[in-house]
Amino acid sequence: MKVAFKTLGCKLNYSETSSISREFVKKGYEKVSFDDASDIYVINTCSVTQNADKEFKYLVNKVKRKNPNSSVIAIGCYAQLKPKKISEIPGVDLVLGADKKFDILNYLNLEDQDNNNIHSCEINSVDFFKSSYSLGDRTRSFLKVQDGCDYKCTYCTIPQARGKSRSGTISELLDNVKHLVASGVKEIVLTGVNIGDYGIFDTKTKKRETNFYELISNIDLIPDLDRVRISSIEPNLLSDEIIQFVQNSNSFVKHFHIPLQSGSDKILKLMKRRYLKDLYISRINKIKELMPDCCIGVDVIVGFPGETEEDFNETYEFLKALNISYLHVFSYSERDNTESLKINYKIPKKIRATRSQILRKLSDKKKKNFYESNMNQIRPVLFESKNYDGYIYGYTDNYIRVKTLWSKNLVDNLVDCELINIDDGIIMNAKVYEKETIALHL
Repeated sequence: MKVAFKTLGCKLNYSETSSISREFVKKGYEKVSFDDASDIYVINTCSVTQNADKEFKYLVNKVKRKNPNSSVIAIGCYAQLKPKKISEIPGVDLVLGADKKFDILNYLNLEDQDNNNIHSCEINSVDFFKSSYSLGDRTRSFLKVQDGCDYKCTYCTIPQARGKSRSGTISELLDNVKHLVASGVKEIVLTGVNIGDYGIFDTKTKKRETNFYELISNIDLIPDLDRVRISSIEPNLLSDEIIQFVQNSNSFVKHFHIPLQSGSDKILKLMKRRYLKDLYISRINKIKELMPDCCIGVDVIVGFPGETEEDFNETYEFLKALNISYLHVFSYSERDNTESLKINYKIPKKIRATRSQILRKLSDKKKKNFYESNMNQIRPVLFESKNYDGYIYGYTDNYIRVKTLWSKNLVDNLVDCELINIDDGIIMNAKVYEKETIALHL
């Protein structure tokens, strides 16, 4: 039988989908593209935005038109949060909650379900950590090191969808890294819901036995490790110790993605974030003091309830002054059972869209400035595997998107490149650095 997979949302979802797909292959299923006709379609859902909900419905309709007799299985955050609602979407055959998605193969006798196609759970009862990583799906591998979140940000449904914070053991995760290295993976991205909160607790003493710094220090010792990238990490959990570690590491790349969400202390308090602007500035300044060429990405939400024009302008000016490299801009989405729904001052969607556009333009300027600061440098690039009209794309260690003329020899390889100039789409043109040629030229 054929099975196809689709992942919506974050890198964490990608790591889990990849692990689940490998279990299907072990059992003799043929994995095919989601665009192909398949007997089973597994959709790993997201709940962060309303668009993710709409995309799920679109995908169900799409695959049912392709094969009306196929079975559609929903897993992931949306499936955990809204199991009944999602099961009522025409074409959905099975919905599995957070404690069942890794046992999906045990639920495939759909004709024996007695019309009960929902297998959800009480999220607070999910206290296990399931190791997962992506392999063979992309050039980079996503390794889950942590899951769940104990924070109570007023706009977020992730704690409801994924439960309390929990982590894999260092020995288990080191084994995963060694396996990925042995499989030829050139770059590993550490993922989780709140990876800075990584840690194993002693159930008797209730004290933390390990932390994120100890994890990355141990990973860094693994032989033949090319690149490790830290995904999004909260500013209050990004210590000087971690920043200094990245500065001195040979494998951890100079790139941080640090959520801000708002440049207004008033809005940060309404969001129940665990920091204010001063702490955020100190983190940026520390990184740039030690690593001037480090790439820094920022998440920001516009249109949060209570965000006045003055609050938005404060955020804009704050971001404009920060020495950062790019923004991920999100319009606030109303999510059920979140505290922010109780805030009376709502921002019209048209204004949210306008503010998003303003910050995206600022992001383009920031990215261009950062790329220009790297002009004429020689940096290692990990190239991807697709041929785009005679060009191949990749990323530098400090997360600059580059392209060069297609060569099969570059696929999934780390190659030193000279960054030449910036294309219209804010992509840097690069040329493979050849020491012999440059020596002769000199």
